[in-house]
Amino acid sequence: MSRVLVIGCGGVAQVAIQKIAMVSEVFEEMMIASRTISKCDAVKAKIEATNSKTKVTTATVDADNVEELTALIKDYEPDLVLNVALPYQDLTIMDACLAAGVHYVDTANYEPEDTEDPEWRAIYEKRCKDLGFSAYFDYSWQWAYQKKFEDAGLTALLGTGFDPGVTSVFVAYAKKHYFDTIDTIDILDCNGGDHGYAFATNFNPEINLREVSAPGSYMENGKWIEIPAMSIHRTYNFEGVGEKDMYLLHHEEIEALGRNLPEVKRIRFFMTFGQSYLDHMRCLEDVGMLSTEPINFNGQEIVPIQFLTALLPDPASLGPRTKGKTNIGCIFTGKKDGVEKKLYIYNVCDHQECYKEVGSQAISYTTGVPAMIGTLLVANGTWRKPGVFTTDEFDPDPYMEALNKYGLPWKVEENPVLVD
Repeated sequence: MSRVLVIGCGGVAQVAIQKIAMVSEVFEEMMIASRTISKCDAVKAKIEATNSKTKVTTATVDADNVEELTALIKDYEPDLVLNVALPYQDLTIMDACLAAGVHYVDTANYEPEDTEDPEWRAIYEKRCKDLGFSAYFDYSWQWAYQKKFEDAGLTALLGTGFDPGVTSVFVAYAKKHYFDTIDTIDILDCNGGDHGYAFATNFNPEINLREVSAPGSYMENGKWIEIPAMSIHRTYNFEGVGEKDMYLLHHEEIEALGRNLPEVKRIRFFMTFGQSYLDHMRCLEDVGMLSTEPINFNGQEIVPIQFLTALLPDPASLGPRTKGKTNIGCIFTGKKDGVEKKLYIYNVCDHQECYKEVGSQAISYTTGVPAMIGTLLVANGTWRKPGVFTTDEFDPDPYMEALNKYGLPWKVEENPVLVD
């Protein structure tokens, strides 16, 4: 039996929390902590109205404050911490886990809130020059904790959402069961859902818009190739959704997969977008609303993208409005027993079915369920070894079994249509 501390109570967190409570045979106790305790209390009440046997408590915490986090962890004494707060807070929560001696799990890699910070900027600009990609988020900051977690005998599991997370497990599973060598990987993320708003994002607007408006990049022959934002466009016919326009983006699992599977010749990531979303985003970018640099407005300092986030619909509120399906997976080429092979491993998820189960849309569901699964595998010792790891570095079979069991069943298609 395990005790888990969940930090964060947004849309993804609320799914992960409810799914954890459904596995009370493993998670005997859970604390939910965030800046806004009313959100935590609301989810606690929702769980207590079910037949879950997991004991739930709540707390207020500032996830930017290492001392406050450490004190909470030491007081509650969990077996592990699930970080479903903001990527800005990954390092402070990792520091607190080390100080308190508990395992760490998250869904997205670190990025700074202040991209103009001189100390961070110097390291960032050197990385851009040395490695060749300019995304604000990368794994290097968390990989730097490898020895600290090794020495402490603790596990840090990074990026157990869907992408990254499930997609990286799909890669490990394909390598273990279907290929002797993998030549190319195309990760496809299709959201065919319609929420009825002129413009809204399916997860944290600030993180989402930063990601989408940044230059795209992919890895080829061990090197990064960077391209202007949204400049590579393809159309693909997705099961359950239909034909959709998709665009090449930089995405964090490419970095981890490129490091851990250096033999793969090319790794790309594509995400679908409708024309209305792109038009709104370009307009907002043109007028400076996606800027992370503070400006003075009527004597008050504001960050434009944070102000925009306050104006946009809360992603956690999209559940009852969103209809349609998502389709997310990986297309592989490679060889098995000397013969050329193509394979597609993917999941189709229905927005309305997710809402019926946990009151969320499928984007939060497809991230929150894997967050629970990664937490479960660390908690029960199945995925546990000292150090800092991404999901492709463990045996994929228990994770794949859990996906089928807990709401994200996957399919395997032989000889799929490739992305040119």
